[in-house]
Amino acid sequence: MRFVEIFKQLLISMRPKQWIKNGFVFAGLLFSKSFFKLEPTLKTLACFILFSLVSGTVYILNDIIDKEKDAHHPEKCKRPIASNKLSCKTALAFHFIILTLSLVAAAFIDFRMSLFLIGYYFLVLAYSLKLKNIFILDVIVLSMGFVLRTVAGAVIIDVWISPWLVLCTMLLAQFLSFNKRKNELMVLSEKAGEHKKTLEYYTPELINSMISVISAVMLMTYSLYTFSAGKSSYMMITIPFVFYGIFRYQYLVINKNEGGNPETTLLKDKPLLIDVFLWIVICAIIVAFFQ
Repeated sequence: MRFVEIFKQLLISMRPKQWIKNGFVFAGLLFSKSFFKLEPTLKTLACFILFSLVSGTVYILNDIIDKEKDAHHPEKCKRPIASNKLSCKTALAFHFIILTLSLVAAAFIDFRMSLFLIGYYFLVLAYSLKLKNIFILDVIVLSMGFVLRTVAGAVIIDVWISPWLVLCTMLLAQFLSFNKRKNELMVLSEKAGEHKKTLEYYTPELINSMISVISAVMLMTYSLYTFSAGKSSYMMITIPFVFYGIFRYQYLVINKNEGGNPETTLLKDKPLLIDVFLWIVICAIIVAFFQ
């Protein structure tokens, strides 16, 4: 029973709900029409699983590093490591075991996949140790993690991915990250800077300004991509879904105080979830039959 409890707390520390972010590895598979082929599909699925495991080890390490700060946070204090339900020693041991097995499996499947995973691990490690304390750069580094996932998904199945989509990925990640900072300011109030150094510099006015700029650029970038995607302009049909998704998310952040956990917001808000699902389905149909 003791092992079962440790495994449970370990799984919670790996934050499986946030693994949905690794879905960006499927972009290359979707927009290259490779989802009709078994090998690229299985390879991309393996990439998703391994990115999820590696990101889970990073979450464990991050919780170990931030244990003291998290213990005084209104929500993070409930995490297994911060609440002492899982010891740092045990968590660190499992961190190295899972990381090693994931990298070995990746190298066996495709050596390039292991290189992307190593790059992602050290990028997020650098963020946890230092870069998360550097104003503005913290959000840029987080967005690079999403770009790395997107590019990895395309490279391992040997397909070309549009630079427009890569740029959209970066902008979307920054949009979500700034909204998360906004939520943190709202929840933590005057104690925000005590929990995260960069929150001393962010203000609601500044973040609103940044979000407005990023939203406009992102919507324009995606629209320009659809004009030149493939041999037809049918992809333009998906523009309204992207507009709705961005505006719906903004509504949830401002009116419903959401945004602290983008993955949770997506999964529990039916209109947003339906919008994303329809966007994926329509993109797949257009790529499969009209490109």
